[in-house]
Amino acid sequence: MIDRYARSEMKEIWTDAGRYRRWLEVELAVCEVHAERGLIPREALETIRAKAAVDPARVAEIEAEVRHDVIAFLTDVAEHVGPEARFVHFGMTSSDVLDTSLALQIRDAGRLLQAGVERVCDALRRRALEFKHTPCIGRTHGVHAEPTTFGLKLLVFYAEMRRQSRRLERALAEAAVGKISGAVGTFAHLPPEVEEAVCGRLGIGFEPAATQVVQRDRHAAFIGVLALIASSLEKFAVELRHLARTEVREVQEEFGAGQKGSSAMPHKRNPWRLENITGLARVLRGYASAALENQALWHERDISNSSVERIVFPDATTTLDFMLQRFAGLVETLVVFPDRMRENLELTRGLAFSGTLLLALAEKGLAREAAYALVQGHAMATWDHGGDYRERVLADPQITALLTKEDVDRAFSLEEALRHVDAIFARTLAACDGEAGAASRKESS
Repeated sequence: MIDRYARSEMKEIWTDAGRYRRWLEVELAVCEVHAERGLIPREALETIRAKAAVDPARVAEIEAEVRHDVIAFLTDVAEHVGPEARFVHFGMTSSDVLDTSLALQIRDAGRLLQAGVERVCDALRRRALEFKHTPCIGRTHGVHAEPTTFGLKLLVFYAEMRRQSRRLERALAEAAVGKISGAVGTFAHLPPEVEEAVCGRLGIGFEPAATQVVQRDRHAAFIGVLALIASSLEKFAVELRHLARTEVREVQEEFGAGQKGSSAMPHKRNPWRLENITGLARVLRGYASAALENQALWHERDISNSSVERIVFPDATTTLDFMLQRFAGLVETLVVFPDRMRENLELTRGLAFSGTLLLALAEKGLAREAAYALVQGHAMATWDHGGDYRERVLADPQITALLTKEDVDRAFSLEEALRHVDAIFARTLAACDGEAGAASRKESS
């Protein structure tokens, strides 16, 4: 991933140095288990621990000759360790170290992604509560519908991100899985107990039945969840972008004192960071497609997946990490215009209450079709010719024969339309916060 969309914490995980360090961590864990089981001398383990090191430049130099990255790595380690290096990689195949260390990278990248999801959740929750009772117009098909609140919009986003948090947790548990089962997964040279001990020592799961590789449905599911999270961020960003349009202007991205919006038009304040999130979501969905295609390998393995994963895993995790931090910052600093929201709510002069009026007439015994015709007739006249919808309704004797002025006032009441907002918040936060707390307790246990 290019530096423009990458944070250093995530980038480091996928560097050559970061990858080789984890390869060595796997190899050392295997040596430790071997020593505990008496398969290699304890003195050899101490020498390996003391001397083992990796020089990425030297690995690259060796790989240019041998054309095999794991052999180049092992050769470099042997140059540091000396004769006892014969016990390194004992009984293993390349995929044992590659897939197990990939699990470590996924685990470490996942922790950063989980922290990003939590930051987004915290920002959405806090601002949802801030604007809990800030009324605005709801829109369907881009057209004014009925009243809602800006807080409710953000609450919906918060609940969705809580679901994404659970999906990410499950996907990480599935994908952060290693294997030390040999060339075709039969444990021909090491017993299953070694794999279980090594993976337990490393803090990851193990593949109970493997070929030469951990099965790639696990990785496809993980990348798929990253794409799903990115698509949620895009969904939220698109909503805010629409609300930032000049004709709407209910929100605005934070605009710095020295910031400039256009090289040609000095007045511009563009939602460019929200647009950026939309663009990056498209990239992530492409990675998900590539990960799905990586599932089908020839027989016990081929390496058609390898080149894809060298791109997809660093780029997908780095991209989503950037998106999460960017979107959280946008929510935290989002400028909101409650007065403009109220203006837009009143723009159609009462039409947002047509549905409530329809129900009020039906409750008084008027057939729904007849009630709809009355309500729609005045609504269309207001659309086409202006004027105030409520005044038109009160001037219609067919309506006032059924509804008192108090009935009409109630039908056009914003407070009545939004009377359940507190209840929606209460049940949503109870569910979401309860799940978040349970997840936190599980993590700390």
